[in-house]
Amino acid sequence: MLGRFKHEGATVRVAPSGHVVAYMGDDERFDYLYKFVSRETYRKGDQHREHNKRLLSAGSLYVARFRGDSPVEEITGTGALPSDGAFDGTGEWVPLVLDGVSQVPGFTTEEVLVRTRLAADAVGATKMDRPEDVEPNPRTGRVYVACTNNTARGTGTNEGATEPNPRTRNRDGHVVELTEAADDPTATTFGWQILLLCGDPAVNGSTYFAGFPPEAVSPISCPDNVAFDGDGTLWISTDGAPGTIGYCDGLYKVPLEGPERGRVQQFLSVPTGAETCGPVIREQQDMVYVAVQHPGEDGRWGAQQSLFPDYVPEGTVTPDAWGGPRPSVVQVWRD
Repeated sequence: MLGRFKHEGATVRVAPSGHVVAYMGDDERFDYLYKFVSRETYRKGDQHREHNKRLLSAGSLYVARFRGDSPVEEITGTGALPSDGAFDGTGEWVPLVLDGVSQVPGFTTEEVLVRTRLAADAVGATKMDRPEDVEPNPRTGRVYVACTNNTARGTGTNEGATEPNPRTRNRDGHVVELTEAADDPTATTFGWQILLLCGDPAVNGSTYFAGFPPEAVSPISCPDNVAFDGDGTLWISTDGAPGTIGYCDGLYKVPLEGPERGRVQQFLSVPTGAETCGPVIREQQDMVYVAVQHPGEDGRWGAQQSLFPDYVPEGTVTPDAWGGPRPSVVQVWRD
């Protein structure tokens, strides 16, 4: 019932009504943001485990349609803010399937669930710049969408800039913040604004950091996964930065409230060629975990570009070390 597309993940929130809501992005240029709302409700207690395990099997599937509140001519593709000082607006969750019944003319329910992208095309959903990770903030309920990049936007016959995707050739990506109506994840309308237009502000004048001074932030490119700590602070891991801003990928902390809202601060970087993903923040134990994927990605046997994590001479093999790159999970703690 969740639809067939390039799921980067499905992040679940239980609504006040008990319905389970799964937020999902399609990791592809010009594709869509979705959510699923369960037909049945969550039941507390181990005795209801079998019931709860089936909650994602029946319900309703929606796709997002965004509306900007600025004149179209003010969305120039350069990243310049419109006259109201923000990229923002309202949106609606357009039903693709309601309680197991197709809402898309010309599509059966089975066709919607298998050809989900085509169904979203048919209802006029908003084409996004690779919405990879979609996560609700456990403290505020606001939903954060990591749009990794889309260098094809505005090229050839491809769609140009729109207010929720305001840059042509969007090399560095952006982060969108959604607020569900009445803070109810089952709502069918929402408000939205862009939190970050990523990049290196020293060389890219189109960056935006929720109004925080760009000269005081860490450069960031290609947001991939997001997570939250117990204070509701946003953490972002990146994938693709070396090819865009010339730095290794990393993990970044971004306050969401108060005078430091939008202040991107780099916490760590990963080795050359690697992607930072799957961050887990456990501040009660002073612990941060990240998965380091494909370090030294463009190396080859006999000419490795990274020896992470063992850093022993290339080709060395011992019972506890190997002279070549290996994907790893890294644990970081306070000294």
